[in-house]
Amino acid sequence: MGQRALPLSDPRLGRAVRTAGTMDEVSGVVLLLPDGRADSHRRPSPLSYAAQLPFARSLARAGVGDGLAVHVLRYRRRGWNADEAHPVEDAAWAADEVQRRYGDVPVCLAGHGMGGRAALRAAGHGSVTSVLALAPWLPEPAAGGAEPVRQLVGRRVLIVHGTNDERTDPELSYRLAERAKKSNRDTCRFEVHSDGHALRQHRSEVMALAADFVRGSLFARSYARPVADALAAPPPLGLRMPLAAGFGRSLRH
Repeated sequence: MGQRALPLSDPRLGRAVRTAGTMDEVSGVVLLLPDGRADSHRRPSPLSYAAQLPFARSLARAGVGDGLAVHVLRYRRRGWNADEAHPVEDAAWAADEVQRRYGDVPVCLAGHGMGGRAALRAAGHGSVTSVLALAPWLPEPAAGGAEPVRQLVGRRVLIVHGTNDERTDPELSYRLAERAKKSNRDTCRFEVHSDGHALRQHRSEVMALAADFVRGSLFARSYARPVADALAAPPPLGLRMPLAAGFGRSLRH
């Protein structure tokens, strides 16, 4: 007899990633959406979840005084899977689950690679106020049309992409940001010069930029000047902003 495929589990959030000294009351939530594959109906690798934990802890430390909770979403499937767009469905489920657990709190969808595309796509959920897409995977426009941007209206959007990314094309994230900016001025994009898909070379700067954007978007904190300038600048300035070395150090001074 042939082997039967194991049933796929439901999406899961699990415990919030928090840090010592965090307020008991949750006032805002970041949902981290991991990277994945274009096509795969297999269960996600545990490594995709684990890879997000350092980022989750970094954000949790930054929001320790704001009542921030960070959750890493565990998808049902490893892949995007064409029109099925499974990670988008899972992200919408996660936003509903946040409302069930914490009530009417603002949500930031933050994703890397495939997760970045899912964050952008799922932004229309009623609880989502902001989107952070790191090196988002955005395929070349096909006969079906370009990636949608209407769902980004009313959200604050930050895209970060390394100029040497060989897995996801930074020019495609620029084009999407350019289209989004026409209907949503609160869209900006930073380029990390010489960095690749994992954004490891300037990791501290990327982490600091993300934390500043999350705190400003969820808790009405003042943005650091580079972020404020990028949000206010017209294209192409607000969409090709270089991420300056020492960004994280400048926030601490």
